[in-house]
Amino acid sequence: MKFLKKLQTRWKVDGIRQVLLILIVFSLTGSTVVMIRPFVFEWVGVTAETSTFTRWMWYILFIIPAYQVLLLGYGWLLGQYAFFARRYQKVLPARLVSPSK
Repeated sequence: MKFLKKLQTRWKVDGIRQVLLILIVFSLTGSTVVMIRPFVFEWVGVTAETSTFTRWMWYILFIIPAYQVLLLGYGWLLGQYAFFARRYQKVLPARLVSPSK
């Protein structure tokens, strides 16, 4: 319970219930990415013989963006979209968040 209170304070969310929902979003997203990775790699032709560099490039190009999209999607489904959107705004360059006139 102490750990959840720390997360609540760190993430600046309203309650333990919201912390739990955010943790569920992270776990669902991670699990989904683990499940879809083999299908994506098979689709693009990545095999055990494929070089490590090529596997990493496909991972960066497809899996990481998929994780981000799934995170927002699950966040939306569980009512935590605002939390994750706020996190993305901190990561994106300022010109993408608020374009100059």
